[in-house]
Amino acid sequence: MDLGLTEKVAIITGSSRGLGLAAAESLVVEGCHVCLCARTKDPLVKAARKVSQRAPVGTKVITVQADVSQLDGIQTVVNRTVDEFGGIDVLVNNVGSAGGSSLLKTSDTEWQEAIDQTLFPAVRASRLAVPHMEQRGGGVIIVIASIFGREAGGRLTYNAVKAAEISLSKSLARELAEKNIRVVSVSPGSILFPGGSWWRRQQETPDVIAEFIKQELPFGRFGSAEQVGDVVAFLASPRASWISGTSIVVDGCQSRAF
Repeated sequence: MDLGLTEKVAIITGSSRGLGLAAAESLVVEGCHVCLCARTKDPLVKAARKVSQRAPVGTKVITVQADVSQLDGIQTVVNRTVDEFGGIDVLVNNVGSAGGSSLLKTSDTEWQEAIDQTLFPAVRASRLAVPHMEQRGGGVIIVIASIFGREAGGRLTYNAVKAAEISLSKSLARELAEKNIRVVSVSPGSILFPGGSWWRRQQETPDVIAEFIKQELPFGRFGSAEQVGDVVAFLASPRASWISGTSIVVDGCQSRAF
């Protein structure tokens, strides 16, 4: 299926590994020019090499080393993308983290960091990208949320900021429809990739994770980053032109919400 993404321009935040990297690969395979960004140089260079190997002839991959949790960082990413490609068609808000544990053991600083590292980057990147999308007649904003933004689960901070991202996506979709900009959140379940949190837990406590898989994952396995990336590419494409304002669950039936 041709997704109609050839020559489109996409920014993927937090794209040196995991879901962001997989989304970049899926988009570039479809002919998108992509901008990868992350805070650390070496993983970013490695990611760019991996993505470039899958790029069709004429499709470009650029990198920007920046902290997109800071306004000047995401501004640099947007400016570099526009300078290189002339505009923005797709924004994938993937970057995020949330620490802490229980209510009594999570500090105000940890709560603030969860908001600053997850919700604000999505707000700022969207705010900066929208004018450029307008100039091109429309665009797509995709927010990588979680099933634990739709129902209880995970750390308190993670649960809260992912729910906020889903809410943000719905509100933006209503607001930006008149500009021909679609906004969709993607809610993955438990995804396994090298260096990710589930991968680390599997290395540390394989018996505990084996029991988790048995109890919580109906297909008997974790999902892969590539499975999420392919959904992102579809949602970014004209093939998904009537999908906006919703959250697409990619979890192998893990979640329990209707």
